[in-house]
Amino acid sequence: MPARRAATPTTRRVSDDRGSYTVELVLWTPVLALLLVVIVAAGRIVAAGSDATEAARDAARAASLQTSMPKAKQAAQQAARASFGEQGDTCQKLTVKVTGSVTPGGLVTVAVSCTASLSDLAIPGAPGHRTLSSTSTAPIENTRSGRQS
Repeated sequence: MPARRAATPTTRRVSDDRGSYTVELVLWTPVLALLLVVIVAAGRIVAAGSDATEAARDAARAASLQTSMPKAKQAAQQAARASFGEQGDTCQKLTVKVTGSVTPGGLVTVAVSCTASLSDLAIPGAPGHRTLSSTSTAPIENTRSGRQS
């Protein structure tokens, strides 16, 4: 009869977690980086929309201070361009449309449209530019010409 071997306690092999955190980090890093870029892009688009609203407001105010429509259009164009410049936005194409009347008691409405570049974000599949538009209306004072209505 063969000799019996002494029973040795069996050791259970505990699963080894070493290195799993590194693998998870390597897998999640590109996802988190893309999420960060998308958040930055969304923030820039929202901020640029706010800049368009501010430019339209500034342009309408500048137009409302003029005494003729040609001067109002010129002042609105200059104010919109200056407002976008102060905000750091570069418009590839800026359009300013002025309507209304600069007579006392009238209203001047200015529509501003700016095509801004998003190409520096380098998001795959993202558009290279975005058109930002806003409209603002400013009243013309009744007493501006020295007469009251």
